[in-house]
Amino acid sequence: MADTIKYVLDETHLPKHWYNLVADLPVPPPPVLHPGTLQPVGPDDLAPLFPMSLIMQEVSTEREIEIPEPVRAIYRQWRPSPLYRARRLEKALDTPAKIYYKYEGVSPAGSHKPNSAVPQAFFNKEAGVKRIVTETGAGQWGSSLALAGSFFGLEIEIFMVRVSYNQKPYRRALMETYGARCTASPSNETVCGRAILAERPDHPGSLGIAISEAVETVVQRDDTKYALGSVLNHVLLHQTVIGQEAMLQLEMAGDYPDVVVGCTGGGSNFAGIAFPFIGSGLRGGPKPRIVAVEPAACPSLTKGRYAYDFGDTAHLTPLTKMHTLGSTFTPPGFHAGGLRYHGMAPLVSHCARLGLLEPTSVPQLACFEAGVLFGRTEGILPAPEANHAVRGAIKEALRCKEEGKSETILFNLCGHGHFDMQAYMDYFAGNLTDVTYDESELAMALAGLPSVGA
Repeated sequence: MADTIKYVLDETHLPKHWYNLVADLPVPPPPVLHPGTLQPVGPDDLAPLFPMSLIMQEVSTEREIEIPEPVRAIYRQWRPSPLYRARRLEKALDTPAKIYYKYEGVSPAGSHKPNSAVPQAFFNKEAGVKRIVTETGAGQWGSSLALAGSFFGLEIEIFMVRVSYNQKPYRRALMETYGARCTASPSNETVCGRAILAERPDHPGSLGIAISEAVETVVQRDDTKYALGSVLNHVLLHQTVIGQEAMLQLEMAGDYPDVVVGCTGGGSNFAGIAFPFIGSGLRGGPKPRIVAVEPAACPSLTKGRYAYDFGDTAHLTPLTKMHTLGSTFTPPGFHAGGLRYHGMAPLVSHCARLGLLEPTSVPQLACFEAGVLFGRTEGILPAPEANHAVRGAIKEALRCKEEGKSETILFNLCGHGHFDMQAYMDYFAGNLTDVTYDESELAMALAGLPSVGA
């Protein structure tokens, strides 16, 4: 039998808590620093950007943080999300490995991003916030926060990286349908945006620039806060519902992963699938290999420097220690726009430094080749970002074939590609290439890292 097998939990299995990996780490992560004093930031330093409830999650060392019932009520619309065994893909690869994938494309926005967008909107609403400003790369985060804003009656403003704004008009239309305002970044609406356009009118944009524009906009109004779709601890925390559910579903299947694979850009979907398994291993349970797959054109984990850096291009944010390509680095405009961030989540970076995960990078064409094979065997067309995880899982399955090992592979299929059809059209037309970053630009960006002592 080669048919896909589906493992479904009912809503009684919806997690009641988010899991905080910090509680189980053998070494605490480095502190976030104030860019002026270079001293660890306190809650008051972050208050202009976030409501206090999210700040306390950001700095928490508690293992479990309760999910509010209003958030769980919205989660129930699509959670628990299904887990599949990819039997047809296994057959196509002729591998002895068992491949499972957790499918997050069942959310209304089509990706894992609402797992954090909904609680962020809820906690902002509870704090009396009227307006949230954010950035988005490929648009998964922007459309998810727009969705959450419509649920809680919040005004949402989004700066979308210009290259993705042009590549993905349907994602932009989805944000506007949910009631958000979407602006291409860099824009003429902010000081930093105008400065960048003055220097380079055709600038493709970057997540670092879009973050700068969002933060600059936030501080101009007291009723406005900032929301981030990845990187920060509280965002990774919210995503752990993915891995917690996957554990229960694999228990239904009578299985446990030898390898856990996730695509990595800022780190949110990767943390969502991987952190619960890493934590279980740190508490004495089985320790699967954890593989983080990033784009070769923006390889922060594999080519970046582990150092303190700004999260944005205009240097408006605190300093976090992470694997970074430099805050002024602009990645080339490849189609996995959600992975075009100059830095990796500090907590993911810390795990890499502790040897708790294995980073690897893959080129664009190999990812689309993997996505097409997955679509033709499993019937689900992945987003370009998710194709990196598909490629990573296929590579592990072929390794098992070569070594004659029947290992269990789990990966997170973090979103569908229904709004990314232009990317697939370009791939089939032969218009996609394995774009590479500018080595000299990378060297300049790294040379400009802040001077922060160990």
